[in-house]
Amino acid sequence: MKVKRQRLVSEGALSRMMQSAADLWKRCDFQQCAEIMERARRLDPANVGILLDLGSVYGKLHNYPAAEECFEKAIGLTSKKTETITTAGLRCLDFNKHEMAERFLQRAITQMDATPENFIKLAETYERRHRLDEAAQYIDRALLLDSASAAAMLARARLYRQTGRLNDAESLLRSVLTTSPRGVRYRVWYELAGVLDRQGRYDEAMAAFIEAKALLQPDAARDAADLQVVRERLKFMQAGLSGEMLERWFDFGEQLQPTHRLALLGGHPRSGTTLLEQVLDSHPDIISAEETEIFHNAAYTSLLGNPPENTPILSILESAGADALQQSRKNYFRSMELFLGNSLGDRLLLDKNPSLTFLIPAMVRIFPEMKMIVMLRDPRDVCLSCFMQPLALGQVSSAYLTLAGTVEEYISLMSIWRTLAPLLKNPHIEVRYEDLVNDLESEARRTLEFLEVPWNAGVLRFDEHARNKLVRSPTYSDVAKPVFKTAVARWRNYQKYLQPYLEKLAPFAKAFGYEV
Repeated sequence: MKVKRQRLVSEGALSRMMQSAADLWKRCDFQQCAEIMERARRLDPANVGILLDLGSVYGKLHNYPAAEECFEKAIGLTSKKTETITTAGLRCLDFNKHEMAERFLQRAITQMDATPENFIKLAETYERRHRLDEAAQYIDRALLLDSASAAAMLARARLYRQTGRLNDAESLLRSVLTTSPRGVRYRVWYELAGVLDRQGRYDEAMAAFIEAKALLQPDAARDAADLQVVRERLKFMQAGLSGEMLERWFDFGEQLQPTHRLALLGGHPRSGTTLLEQVLDSHPDIISAEETEIFHNAAYTSLLGNPPENTPILSILESAGADALQQSRKNYFRSMELFLGNSLGDRLLLDKNPSLTFLIPAMVRIFPEMKMIVMLRDPRDVCLSCFMQPLALGQVSSAYLTLAGTVEEYISLMSIWRTLAPLLKNPHIEVRYEDLVNDLESEARRTLEFLEVPWNAGVLRFDEHARNKLVRSPTYSDVAKPVFKTAVARWRNYQKYLQPYLEKLAPFAKAFGYEV
């Protein structure tokens, strides 16, 4: 039976409100976005779409009870129960509340009209938590509903790979390549490429990677154009940096009290940040936040406000007063504690996020007391690994559709670090991935000493710790294993494909201590 809608506003006025909310969402002004959407909800209280969107906004604000309340009201009003419950679960994944997502996805599979996709999504949540047997059971149930489901067979093949059944994985993947829809097929090609790589069939693996990327390429134009704009802004910011400016911002910390135990773990994606993060998070005096948007949304964006277009970022940071900086600091730590679900207390907060490397100047401005750990890895291995990742299409990942684009993205980001490192007054160290896997204890001791945290042998058993927590990085399955060295100098397996770009990477390899 269709629920009767009681709307107290015209369709046009409601549409304008929602457009305004959408614009605020794009600017990451989630507080004002929530206020507008709350007014929209009062004016159209039975609008399921508004309730779902409002729940997402509350999720971004880390007000998880309010998010869950909105989702429950939407479920109570809808005539499409399974679809709405599933949507609620997927929205929870969007704001990184996996436990809540799992509860909704569990409910979705109990509905009479549950689809294979419901079981697959639930299986994927268990897979990320290293509960592979349970994930396999849900994939079996998906295949009972549709034995030809390409998405279910892809999920099963992924489990085969993780458990070492590479031949079974390859056979299953090849069986669905021609029948899978385009949205699944590119992921099948990526997974097949990964299996072939593990079998040492490198030319076949590269061919499969190229097939996957060809399927994504037609939709990448907008993301690629946006990325180019970002790169130009970064170049402009990089040119304006000076040691005097960064020192002045560091010294301004005397006016920003109290100080906090805080460290950034950055570097380029695929440089080993997840491995070091899991090692450090195993220490009882450290708590890590893995790849959240909290600094960007709660501290950085709130400090910038809504300046005129093309206003130089450095000038905005330079002109920020103590009150505005204190508010950004307050927003950040409040959001962090809500996200983590408990008080930081006396523990050191480790904000692990490679994507924040380009925002280090803003971090110095807002958190002058912040220490910085930057992971380094052979640039050739980093670029190869980024190219090989089965990422959904986005601004940065659009660069990874070609090796040339991947190398340009690496140069763009790591040029900023090479500019910053000699100028920073903040305590900072570089940790090389190769050193970490070759001598975990020595590098762990050195890093903990830098962080002024006492030694704890439990960090050497980081893999046990990682198996009992959710890891959001694409390397979630690898960090639940003891240290392995097979990823060192992996680029040599694909040297002929990287050859045209080695000259561009050579200055970085040399600067970071790698043989050219």
